[in-house]
Amino acid sequence: MSQKIIRSKEFTAPRAWGALDIANMAGVTTRLHWTDQPYKWHVNDGEEVFAVLDGTVDMHYRDAGEEKQVALHAGDIFFAGLGCEHVAHPRGAARILVIEKEGSV
Repeated sequence: MSQKIIRSKEFTAPRAWGALDIANMAGVTTRLHWTDQPYKWHVNDGEEVFAVLDGTVDMHYRDAGEEKQVALHAGDIFFAGLGCEHVAHPRGAARILVIEKEGSV
């Protein structure tokens, strides 16, 4: 199949952070996540692009050892560079597009 059409607002998962695999391009995955629960503090194995498609997510991250937070709304993108410790806390249900190295946390 050379194309996919995904209606992100219709996607749900049976559990928080359930995902629909969209693509794997040379070891970089693109996945659509549905969640209504926080994730866990983590550092990815590489860089990560985190795009909120639906809902609102409070992204907590550490910068120079200090915890910070930003509210991400539909259309907002968070880039986690190498070594960026972060955790996402949705406010209710959210749909998020995540692009990251295959097998990353």
